[in-house]
Amino acid sequence: MTISPDFSTLAAWLAAPLVAYLLLLAPWLGKRSYDRLVRRRDGDPRALVRMFRSWIAESWGLMAVALALAAMSPGVGLADLGLVMPSGGGSWIIGMVVGATIGLVIVTLVLRSRAKSGRDIPGQAAFSAMLPRTTAERWAAAAMAVTAGICEEVLYRGFLIALGVGVLGLDVKVAAGAALIIFVAGHWYQGWKGLLMVTLAGCGLTALYLAQGSLLLPIVVHALMDLRGLLFVPTPERPAGADTGAVEPVRG
Repeated sequence: MTISPDFSTLAAWLAAPLVAYLLLLAPWLGKRSYDRLVRRRDGDPRALVRMFRSWIAESWGLMAVALALAAMSPGVGLADLGLVMPSGGGSWIIGMVVGATIGLVIVTLVLRSRAKSGRDIPGQAAFSAMLPRTTAERWAAAAMAVTAGICEEVLYRGFLIALGVGVLGLDVKVAAGAALIIFVAGHWYQGWKGLLMVTLAGCGLTALYLAQGSLLLPIVVHALMDLRGLLFVPTPERPAGADTGAVEPVRG
């Protein structure tokens, strides 16, 4: 993958507080928000929906800021942000999307079988308080999954990698590694076990982007993974007489 973004001086300076927010403040705010949800989940039926709405608004707002900074720079094109169709033609794109969907369906079925047998789902405890229980929560979770797929890919992969190359002069792979660290930090609320899973997923999504130069497939795969995690895999069923209390999420 080769990109050559040329950010304007003003855009580069204005990007500094955005990066600082993503690396330092956003992880802390996210953890505080999630911990508040854990405390209020059972007593406040609207707590999860409110949190998702807040996170959705923040995600779209941050992506809008990133795109505005890129728009301020005539030397930054859509291709530099990954906002182009991948090479290979429409049939290749459809094949990749279908293949990713089939793979995630298989994983989902395996995990559902695991849950029905009472075994824990790897990584699920890290965000157990976010699992929806009502129709309203399921719709909010679906909106959150799609939002994360779009906004996080454009922001953490497309924009931050371009910023690292164009402003700091980093090699694209080094810039991708730095962007991945910031992406993982944003999921601090999941605790260290959750961060390991996020790191693995982030590495895969980054590899897809670097191989294609397009965010299309990473966006689709990211959204599908989040939909699977939030909506399509139930919590483990416990044997009769076992403790059925809510799984305590891992905290960082």
